[in-house]
Amino acid sequence: MAATASTLTPAHLRPVSRVAIRRVKSYQDELVAPIVETLREYDLPIRGKTILLKPNFVGPDPQNAINTHPAVVAAARESFLQLGAERVLMGDGPALERDTEGIAESMHLHEYVRPLSQCLVDLNLDAPRRTVLRTNASTLKQLYFPETVMGADLVVSMPRMKTHHWAGVTLSMKNMFGIVPGNCYGWPKNILHWAGISNSILDINSTVRPGFAIVDGIVGMEGNGPTQGTPKPCGVLVMGDDPVAVDSTCCRIMGLLPERIEYLAQAGLLLGHLKEEKIQQIGENIAAVQTPFEVLENFKKLKGPRKADGN
Repeated sequence: MAATASTLTPAHLRPVSRVAIRRVKSYQDELVAPIVETLREYDLPIRGKTILLKPNFVGPDPQNAINTHPAVVAAARESFLQLGAERVLMGDGPALERDTEGIAESMHLHEYVRPLSQCLVDLNLDAPRRTVLRTNASTLKQLYFPETVMGADLVVSMPRMKTHHWAGVTLSMKNMFGIVPGNCYGWPKNILHWAGISNSILDINSTVRPGFAIVDGIVGMEGNGPTQGTPKPCGVLVMGDDPVAVDSTCCRIMGLLPERIEYLAQAGLLLGHLKEEKIQQIGENIAAVQTPFEVLENFKKLKGPRKADGN
């Protein structure tokens, strides 16, 4: 879903965003019902549409500890189909591994979604479309994005709730790195790092904005994420149509201050809401599910306490 004019509207001119927090204790619990319930709270274009689910497939994950859990991916797919979507595809372009199907196999995704071959798209190898970026946060002026992404009626970012050793956290906005195709930029897509991770996140999300986000926080990852951290049971799914508000809410659940995360602080100016007073919670409140995450030493500043000016 390409960005619209409203995507770049200053924060004070945008309506309040809504973020849903649903308590889910384990991946064996019922997952479709809370997702369907939440989707019905939003006026999303679903019936008759093509939906692209963008999970986070980092690498081989036989323990299902680093990637978006296949149970959540399958439940999201079933939810959109129940609400009338014509097609629901799943796609990612892992930055480190070239074999996307191998990653899916290691996760046993085929046991949750059948037939997998008809709905899984390798975004690293998909036909690319040259796209001019809508913002100039980074030195990049344009990027090639997969046709499947650009042709979808609704892109749904589906990350796992994790800390990140470079960006602080990796949630629905950072997850969009996976739409940048390896067949154009290689592995591990160093162009995004050379241009600055935070600035690249802003440019990608301003140009191809996820229309919805579903964050797998049932079991997250703390410490040296996104691949070498420690699994962290959190027991939530966090969902909404404002990725900035969703990610900010996730940070607060994790016991982190979103205003101290560079790309979120900047995204809160034009791409969505960061401040708590601009975010209406649906379902559980943050205090009821807050689960402090450990971070690396250089990110201890994210844990507070707040200063007198709120920062």
